[in-house]
Amino acid sequence: MKKLQPVLILAALTIGAASVYAASHAGAPIAPADVKKETAAAAPSADMADGEVRKVDKDTRKITIKHGVIKSLDMPGMTMVFQVKDPALLDKVKAGDRIRFKAEQTAGAIVVTDIQTEKPGK
Repeated sequence: MKKLQPVLILAALTIGAASVYAASHAGAPIAPADVKKETAAAAPSADMADGEVRKVDKDTRKITIKHGVIKSLDMPGMTMVFQVKDPALLDKVKAGDRIRFKAEQTAGAIVVTDIQTEKPGK
C-alpha cells in the first residue's frame, strides 16, 4: 500500500494541474495570425481535436483519449479521462478507434460534447 500511495498522489496532482491549466487558458484571446488560419478551409472543424480512444467506461460516463492539441481549450496533447455530455456518444466508439472530438469546459470539468469516428485508412 505504501508503494501505491505516491503513485496516486502523483496522478492526482497531474490531473489537477491539467484542469488548472485548461481553466486558466480557456478565455485566452486568439492572436490575429491565428484568426486568418482558422477562417480558411479548416474553419468548420477548427474546434475538433484528433485522438485515439484508449478506454470507454459506460457506467461512469467517461472516456479515456490520447489526444493531440485541443486548440479551443489551449491544451497540449496528452492522455486523459473526459466526462461525456451525452452517454450515447460512448456507443459510437471502442478502444483503439481514431476519432475527432469536441471538448468544452463546463462547471469546472472538461466534457466531450461530440465524437466523430475516422474512416479506416486515414
